[in-house]
Amino acid sequence: MKFITFRTEGLVMPGILTTDGRQAIPLAAVLRSGNCRNLTEFIENHTEEDLDALRKAAEDPALTVHIPVADIELLAPIPRPVHDILCVGVNYKSHKDEADHGLSDKELSELVDSIYFSKRASWITGPGETVHGFFELDPHMDYETELAVVIGKKCRGVKKEEAESVIFGYSVFNDLSSRILQRKHKQWLIGKSLDGYAAMGPWIVTRDELPFPLELTLHCEVNGEERQRSNTRLMLNGVAGVIEDISAGITLEAGDIIATGTPSGVAMGMAEPKWLKPGDEVRCTIDGIGSLVNHIG
Repeated sequence: MKFITFRTEGLVMPGILTTDGRQAIPLAAVLRSGNCRNLTEFIENHTEEDLDALRKAAEDPALTVHIPVADIELLAPIPRPVHDILCVGVNYKSHKDEADHGLSDKELSELVDSIYFSKRASWITGPGETVHGFFELDPHMDYETELAVVIGKKCRGVKKEEAESVIFGYSVFNDLSSRILQRKHKQWLIGKSLDGYAAMGPWIVTRDELPFPLELTLHCEVNGEERQRSNTRLMLNGVAGVIEDISAGITLEAGDIIATGTPSGVAMGMAEPKWLKPGDEVRCTIDGIGSLVNHIG
């Protein structure tokens, strides 16, 4: 299923898309549990019976209230995350190689284990929304197409073989970055966390829709020019390993978001970098999930 958050007639609500993708169904129209104020609340409290009822509604929208997709505004599926987003740095060899050049960081070239960092996100930018660049602070604005993993339940000490069971679903993530700030402060928090620099959507695809381990093609276009293309099977540390690493000593909660890293092709790694600028359109796509499109303002 595809879970969404959308606005209609001034109201924001969580829902699902019908199987054909043409209609939106509010969760509250199907479920009477009261756990439907937002998608995070649903993820934390849903039951298998809830999912079964939603699947039936998705297959036959005549059973309940449905709204044409043309009449709604899609928002980020989780507009306000439970915590800051957990990110994996240089998790593809191809990106590690270009990051060695772009960041001029000797520590990266000697890296053995994964880099983990936090990305501040008071809110998440949704599909179709404009991201306003902080060009006065840093003109080197960059894109990063990533697979987002949404945690489905509170957990700690998860082993690789158990990792799929704690996942609710997957989405497309753009880890927008300001590279001068990223280099200046060594720690990446500020360069990665300017307002609006976390974009996600257009929906969350539930884990049962995709075989695990994941082998998903991901690619990015800027103004129609392909910049990135790779596959999640090429991650240096796969989704299961990332969940095992993080949860070994950090409790994950329902609705937590993990951004799993980007492949090569970002502007930072180019001999003549093509930094984002106002008016650009960035399309991040993961096959089997969908496309996240944002404009730069």
